[in-house]
Amino acid sequence: MSYRSFVVIVFIVGSQALALLGRADASQHEPVPRSPAQVNAFVTPPPDQPDSDAATDDEPATADQQAAELAELRRRIDVLADEIEQLRSGEEPEEDLTDARRQALGLAPSAASAYRSTGVSFAGYGEMLFENPAGENQRGAPVAGGSQLDFLRAILYAGYRFNDRFVFNSEIEIEHANETSVEFAYLDYLVNDALTIRGGMVLIPLGLVNEFHEPNVFLGARRPQTETVIIPTTWRENGVGVLGVAGPMTYRAYLVNGMAATGFSAGGLRGGRQKGSRARAADLAFAGRLDVTVAPGISAGVGLYAGGSDQGDIIVDGDVVAVKTTIAEVHGQVQMRGFDVRGLFARAALGNAASLNRALGLTGSRAIGDTQVGGYAQIGYDVLSQRGGSIALTPYYRFEAVDTHASLPMGFLADPARDTTFHTVGVELQPIRQIVVKADYQWGRNVAHTGRNQFNLALGYAF
Repeated sequence: MSYRSFVVIVFIVGSQALALLGRADASQHEPVPRSPAQVNAFVTPPPDQPDSDAATDDEPATADQQAAELAELRRRIDVLADEIEQLRSGEEPEEDLTDARRQALGLAPSAASAYRSTGVSFAGYGEMLFENPAGENQRGAPVAGGSQLDFLRAILYAGYRFNDRFVFNSEIEIEHANETSVEFAYLDYLVNDALTIRGGMVLIPLGLVNEFHEPNVFLGARRPQTETVIIPTTWRENGVGVLGVAGPMTYRAYLVNGMAATGFSAGGLRGGRQKGSRARAADLAFAGRLDVTVAPGISAGVGLYAGGSDQGDIIVDGDVVAVKTTIAEVHGQVQMRGFDVRGLFARAALGNAASLNRALGLTGSRAIGDTQVGGYAQIGYDVLSQRGGSIALTPYYRFEAVDTHASLPMGFLADPARDTTFHTVGVELQPIRQIVVKADYQWGRNVAHTGRNQFNLALGYAF
């Protein structure tokens, strides 16, 4: 509708409002009989108003009828004013954030709060974990170290939706009850569903947990090992990028600062995260993801991270050694009719790993592998899903294999303790969707026969 048309409508409706207000005021002194035709000249009665309430040719309009007509006219003026304001600002009408749209933005449910209402928003989550490892390893030898009860995370999401185009979102984390950090903090420019431009500290869009890590959206008291050491959750870096939806596909692509290879170890790449704090940016990296929704609740996708990670700090014989880091993963998920089935495989590769080990003084089995692999398959079923109600009870099983020494440069020795497998059996109770209690038992095995079993109990919440 054109601006001129709106001006005409405002003039007409305003004139009618003034006339009706004048008549309502005059009716306090002298009743004025009116026919239905006269009433309709000012305002059309609401569609659901019964005919019996309308004035007849022989019966004058009552004060109640006049009040109802005035209220309806005021409602229509308010609606018209809202539409004019939307035209003036160029904004689209606000819509509810669907799960598909939320996932396309790379957000867990509570993390998406800033996109649901204009102005300031607050949300959060937290989780406490009790770990009780066995007193002996798989060979029966005693192992030091007992139970631990840790308040892993207390999270506050703080956001601000300026309008339907610009959104600020952030996650502030207190870890282990005394370590504070920023998990992400960025600005989004929402062009349309097909394109959002994002800049700031962003979560790297790899795997099934790194972006969607609220405790009530993944099974298991502990996050999978693959998504801890190969994909080093929670992984965030500074950068800019684009994301959006294209038919059944969703995509996210960022240019971020590279990792810091000085933090790599025989145990994986987790120490190489720069986490946005004075991040070295001599080397940049690409991080991207593409998912396809096959059917509602069924999706599959791939993720890729590639870039330099030496940051000019790896020097051998007076020369800077380039260390390229590539992490590729493939994943799939089915969530329907009470089932939650997930699978993921990830592979990391390092260039010039021999020079990297030499520069860091790592020898023998302490060396960093030039190839690291991991993957898991998991299934859970909510046994109460077909009964309705808000309570969910989900037994689950996960098998996982991780090897951070899948291959090493010549002259270095693989550590058999790095070649591990895990079997996890547990149950998850959600009395309501935002609260979860998880209990599981994990059998840990490795080629060196030093694996250790462990019982885990977790309490989590999100709001």
